[in-house]
Amino acid sequence: MTSVLYITAHPLNGSESFSISAGETFIDAYRTVNPDCEIIHLDLYKADVPSLDADILRGWGKLEEGMELEQLPEIERTKIVQLDKLVDQFIQADKYVFVNPMWNFSYPPVMKAYIDAITVAGKTFSYTRNGPIGLLQNKKVLHIQASGWVYTEGPDVEDEVSHRHLKSIMRFIGITDLHALFIEGHDQYRDRRNEIKEEGIKRARELAATF
Repeated sequence: MTSVLYITAHPLNGSESFSISAGETFIDAYRTVNPDCEIIHLDLYKADVPSLDADILRGWGKLEEGMELEQLPEIERTKIVQLDKLVDQFIQADKYVFVNPMWNFSYPPVMKAYIDAITVAGKTFSYTRNGPIGLLQNKKVLHIQASGWVYTEGPDVEDEVSHRHLKSIMRFIGITDLHALFIEGHDQYRDRRNEIKEEGIKRARELAATF
């Protein structure tokens, strides 16, 4: 059975968010085409995604020195265990759908925290004498991103940071089969807001047939 991890990073719902609306359409259409698939929704605004902080770094340091997990202070142990759960869940999936808005040229902070959680030496990549290598093979990613301005073409293309960063991270951990759906310009072209949203939904439905 194919497992799809549907990762959303938006505090609003589909009726309020262009990206979530397209994401929900994609998942519904994908489920119709692939009725036997397993779809797991990870809402990053509702999940416990620890940010890398002093507790985690100190805890990791102690583990590297030989201390057992059970010996760590409770706060360090709790955060490290949660990070392990997140990366293990990510590794077990076959396909990934990331959904987010572009805020200030990037994605919401909780998505960066999640990316930090799944980029783990020994689990999703490994260091070698010739440099790091990705450990996740034969997996597939779709990135759905909405932005009020157009950034994937034209004079502002260099300001798009989030998709390029996600693409770099996915390649770093071994995933090269990456697709993107950009829904752009609904604030730049306010008279076309509904048209832009509907076009994004249409393309999401089409992508679901081949993803």
